[in-house]
Amino acid sequence: MPALHDLQEKAIDLLGDAFITKKHGKITAVSSFGAESSVLLHLLSRVDKAAPVLFIDTRMLFEETLQYKADLIHHLGLTNVQTISPSSQTIREKDVWGRMHKDNADKCCDFRKTSVLAEAIKDYDGWITGRKRFQAFTRSTIAPVETTAEGKIKINPLADWAPEDLSEYMEWFDLPRHPLVNHGYASIGCATCTSPIKAGEDARSGRWRGMNKVECGIHFENGSAVRESKQNV
Repeated sequence: MPALHDLQEKAIDLLGDAFITKKHGKITAVSSFGAESSVLLHLLSRVDKAAPVLFIDTRMLFEETLQYKADLIHHLGLTNVQTISPSSQTIREKDVWGRMHKDNADKCCDFRKTSVLAEAIKDYDGWITGRKRFQAFTRSTIAPVETTAEGKIKINPLADWAPEDLSEYMEWFDLPRHPLVNHGYASIGCATCTSPIKAGEDARSGRWRGMNKVECGIHFENGSAVRESKQNV
């Protein structure tokens, strides 16, 4: 297993390529400000505190997530975090009763999250994600740098980090934890579709529990979760 020092250096190099040398063109980071987000955002703050970070507010998030976002931005000194959301008009047109997550979770994720991000990254050549291989079977083969079917660069600085690496990093730098982690939430999305995980479950088992769904859709290509990574290092 790579030492934490080596993992940090590799992640810093990838972020430096993105925001210092601009190897991949115009890049933004995307963060959910979830259970493990502090690691990637702290690494980013060591490279460029003014790097753009997109945060998708689906309008169905936990209040704890919104407060954690504000706290973490202040703690890390990030200066360019941009909140993007579906418009009030879109919500009224598509989900007037706020029940679409029960009737069709894929459509709910699409208009509240996937479409919002797709519009926001149109002017970017690629984006930084916090995905890790250990999180779920749909992520088990992701590479540090990928090219999507649309030609966008997708950079995953934490792809080969293990849960122990994340915990050690958080402890070493005394990073604030999302308050719901202490209540068993290992992966945190919308309040309506997130639950604590049980012993032995993977980190994303608490997302859309009881549904045949493991991803929100922002990492889909042609309607499916991509498991074959196309390296572009």
